[in-house]
Amino acid sequence: MKTVIVRPERCVGCLQCRLACAVEHSAGKSLYAALSEAARPQPRLRIYPGSRHLAFPNKCRHCDPAPCQEVCIAGAIKRDAARGTVDIDPHRCISCAMCAMACPFGVLTYAPVHAAPEKAAVALKCDQCPDREKVGKVPACVAACKVGALTYGDWPTAQADKGRALARAFFATLPAAEDAAASTPPLVRLWRELGSRQ
Repeated sequence: MKTVIVRPERCVGCLQCRLACAVEHSAGKSLYAALSEAARPQPRLRIYPGSRHLAFPNKCRHCDPAPCQEVCIAGAIKRDAARGTVDIDPHRCISCAMCAMACPFGVLTYAPVHAAPEKAAVALKCDQCPDREKVGKVPACVAACKVGALTYGDWPTAQADKGRALARAFFATLPAAEDAAASTPPLVRLWRELGSRQ
């Protein structure tokens, strides 16, 4: 399953992802129209301030199993089998906040939405922009992020790439083989020589 991958070390806290997310979830799909909508569109991800001018983007991880889905007494939270995402049906949500209490990442919020105007508020969380996904686009937050803090891809592949980059960076800091041999203590060199003879 492709997902939005968060790289907090790159986030500068510009909030462009939140703006793009709110516009994508508006009725008119434009910033100008969103400003005048009765149910003001809300972003589905949060940005928490951090230290040293960094920030932490926080969004739904679409857990499997999803604690929010397991505790939803109204049955409003379901996993989309085709996409692998955990989605909320705003018409079934009763705003009981059980999902927010169960979420280990604290990503659920509550607000009115244009999709369910009869409700005062419903649970909101990242849905990975299904309308954009249908036409082959990445989620709005990823498209808006100019520093690469939010990317879209396969999680295991992204983790493997990150591991390889970390290994390259680590080995780049080590001294060259000749320098390492010169700085190796004599007893360690002797031990290695004995081991290579066997």
